[in-house]
Amino acid sequence: MKFGLHFGSRGVAGEPDALKAIAQKAESLGYEHFGMSDHVIVARNVDSAYPYSKTGKFFAQDTGISLEQVTALSFVASATNRIRLLTSVMVLPHRHPVLAAKMLATVDVLSKGRLTAGVGVGWMSEEIGLLSEIPFKDRATASDEYIEGFRELWTTDLPKKTGEYAAFENLLFAPKPSQAGGLPIWVGGESQGARRRAARIGDGWYPVSANPRQPLDTPELYGDGLADVRAMAEAEGRDPMSVTGCLLAIYCQVGTEPEGRNGERPCFTGNADAIVDDIGRARDRGLQHFIIGGDGGGLAETSDRLEQFAVGVMSQFN
Repeated sequence: MKFGLHFGSRGVAGEPDALKAIAQKAESLGYEHFGMSDHVIVARNVDSAYPYSKTGKFFAQDTGISLEQVTALSFVASATNRIRLLTSVMVLPHRHPVLAAKMLATVDVLSKGRLTAGVGVGWMSEEIGLLSEIPFKDRATASDEYIEGFRELWTTDLPKKTGEYAAFENLLFAPKPSQAGGLPIWVGGESQGARRRAARIGDGWYPVSANPRQPLDTPELYGDGLADVRAMAEAEGRDPMSVTGCLLAIYCQVGTEPEGRNGERPCFTGNADAIVDDIGRARDRGLQHFIIGGDGGGLAETSDRLEQFAVGVMSQFN
């Protein structure tokens, strides 16, 4: 079992000294992944419903503050030596596909092969509309083309792709990523479309546990979802075990026990022993990478939160 962290690109992770300190702390504690979220801008007027809250309100709409994700991860790369870097997740329609592929490859080269590309299609139509000419309704089709384009650029000497949203030829793309075959791609999302994408062209399935409309907040629900993805991968002629089982349990925190859907303790919350048991049962159903939300109210609180989880939970899986 591997463990990782997800940070919003603001707050404690949005200030250089604090970001460096928490990245180095995470590495020293043995976390496998250091992930950051992706908001290039935030639209002033948002009617799109945020999938991961009961109200649908997006928590970061207050100020619009957000570092650019890949640039911030390059800073983390320079401050660390071992921990893997994770786009958690890159919203594919936000950037031109060739530029995005180059940004990701650059961080992978400079980090000596430590980048994992978590990707998603996005949920905020207003944000995509400000950054891209891709119609919101076509973002899934475009994202499939982007992923295929990334792999072409990362692995082919004379890359070429003909698509409606990702099209290129007559170019040289170098350097290639340091990782042979290009970066591992974890496909984010809980929907059937995201599952099909992970099964067909992903190296991992990376959903969020706390989607009120498509919850994966028990080992059984997650295990059923991963089995569904792997069955679809097998139907596509792929080795089903080639799809890595990943999960972002963003609200997981030792000692915190909010009210669950049925008035019971939510999975992945409460005391360390309960969380260890939850993760162990999810591992038995195929989970391989467990990512928690790392953001605290400040540097000291964040540091304490990382250490508490490492000591109380991670140590039980060594």
